[in-house]
Amino acid sequence: MRAPGRWQLATVTAIKRETPRVKSFRFRLPMWMPHLPGQHYDVRLTAPDGYRAQRSYSIASSPLDEGEIELTVDRLDDGEVSAYFHDVLEEGDQVELRGPFASYFVWRGESPVLLVGGGSGVVPLMCILRHRRRTMPEVPMRLVYSVREAADVIYADELGAEATLTFTREPPAGWTGHTGRIDAALIGAAAAGAGGGLAFVCGSNGFVESAARLLLDAGFPAAAIRTERFGPTG
Repeated sequence: MRAPGRWQLATVTAIKRETPRVKSFRFRLPMWMPHLPGQHYDVRLTAPDGYRAQRSYSIASSPLDEGEIELTVDRLDDGEVSAYFHDVLEEGDQVELRGPFASYFVWRGESPVLLVGGGSGVVPLMCILRHRRRTMPEVPMRLVYSVREAADVIYADELGAEATLTFTREPPAGWTGHTGRIDAALIGAAAAGAGGGLAFVCGSNGFVESAARLLLDAGFPAAAIRTERFGPTG
């Protein structure tokens, strides 16, 4: 698949608040093309004085959502683009987008699959999970999702039985599941049904490093572990 290099004006069709700091934005694109689960779009904002800010955001929606994509954006304190999305952007507004891009961190139907996400790193993993539910529900797929507290859970209403959560800071009242950072026991249990398959890991640098080590220890070969990291810009 060759990604289009041209910028296009996409129109916001819906905005959904996921958490106090995360919103999902649906865009209708005039030059839409189906993406691969795990790919991203570039976003470009241009100020009246000509100043431009550009960021990349993972696609959250399934490629079956013809004509539209969904981008889920975490509002960062110093993020030029994410602050504009959260504080200014409304339904009907237009934003410059370009994509889809990436060829490494993508799911092409391999089976089985283990997804490991930290914080907003769950976004491209949800794209994979959503697409698998609609196209190959028989494919074994597990999601291990690490968040600080209940208010930080993105896509809380659709994680489903495939997901195992761990809360690193404050678990919800009555929580009997895993707490603390991901560890060997958590990864080992989730990997029990994904041996011989692929693992996708997305999160901060430290999270990805830790998760990759745990996956290696759990028996995943290095070539079967695909990682994507997000930095502090937004």
